[in-house]
Amino acid sequence: MIKTKATGPIPAGYDAIDGELAIGGQKCSALIAENGSPLFVYSKSRLDDRMAQLRAAMPDGLDLHYAMKANPFPPVLRHMVALADGIDIASGGELQMALEAGAAPEHISFAGPGKREEELEQAIQAGVTINIESPGECDRALKIGERLGKKPRLAIRVNPDFDLKGSGMKMGGGAKPFGMDIELVAPTAKKILDAGADWRGFHIFAGSQALSADAIIDTQAQTLDLAARLATEIGQAPAHVNLGGGFGIPYFPGDEQLDIAKVGAALGDQLAQLPKILSATQFAIELGRYLVGEAGVYLTRIVDRKQSQGQIFLVTDGGLHHQLAASGNFGTVVRRNYPAAIASRFSEEPAETVSIVGCLCTPLDRLSDNAAMPEASVGDIVAIFCAGAYGATASPANFLGQGPATELLVD
Repeated sequence: MIKTKATGPIPAGYDAIDGELAIGGQKCSALIAENGSPLFVYSKSRLDDRMAQLRAAMPDGLDLHYAMKANPFPPVLRHMVALADGIDIASGGELQMALEAGAAPEHISFAGPGKREEELEQAIQAGVTINIESPGECDRALKIGERLGKKPRLAIRVNPDFDLKGSGMKMGGGAKPFGMDIELVAPTAKKILDAGADWRGFHIFAGSQALSADAIIDTQAQTLDLAARLATEIGQAPAHVNLGGGFGIPYFPGDEQLDIAKVGAALGDQLAQLPKILSATQFAIELGRYLVGEAGVYLTRIVDRKQSQGQIFLVTDGGLHHQLAASGNFGTVVRRNYPAAIASRFSEEPAETVSIVGCLCTPLDRLSDNAAMPEASVGDIVAIFCAGAYGATASPANFLGQGPATELLVD
């Protein structure tokens, strides 16, 4: 007897037309017929709704930044540039894409521990804010600015002495390649000020993919306290403080939506009680997957149905080369099932237990293990939800010569 494993919660709001999953008012079969399979489909209306919900929950005056690493698909990026107050990048390539998408240089910030000389020069020429990750990177940026005759815009990425509890990926606390340890921040800031560069403040990112409002509230309080302590030590107020993000989305069985109303109310109270040195500082939060993750669906067609030792396998023309995270090979310790469905039978009740696998010649290529699904045949379409973040560009598309999936932004 095969034990059925639960799948993650399908995001609310996805509808059916004639029994099929519909995205942006279009049936999945029509989307596949017109664009081919496999296919990433992103919903513009869901992006709009998520940003509107977030703005309603967060304090007035707080900037909302989009971390474009989550999904840099040009149509999505152009749309997010219009919705967000800033764009956070992590490479020279992303800088070029952000500029091409219409982002204003003064609204772009550049983080990452290994910025090359040409990337620093590109950023300084463009006039974006560079989040400096080490004293050595600071020296290089100042030297490049002097050579170019341009005043670089420099913030300091801080490695805080705390992390975001319950986060899926810890970015601060302990020895980290990201940012500067606290004792290095004030001397580096003073060097930036003495050099006549434009010191923009702090970037303090403690972790990501947290679903606990209390954990995020606690981390934001610690971040504000740290920013105040550092500013006092430096002797000058920061123009800007990026509080990081960390807002997670439900991927797995038992996960629940983050209570953003609770987070926003607490942050509003914290910002209303700032110490004097931060009274004129502009604050921002930086979000990627929270803004775009649930707006994307990965569609892949079943090309074979087979049985082995009493187990049913639905073999698709997609796989981990497009959805590495859903396969459990993107930092997950224990493999759990993402939200999944037979999209072409979206309104039908489960009738069997199946494993959904991809087309790659590796046992790692599993999209869903022993999940309860409607009975499906060759030609039916599988949907993997929460595919709007860290899918297409965070997966090894060229593994085994398979190539990338098509991407599409719909209403």
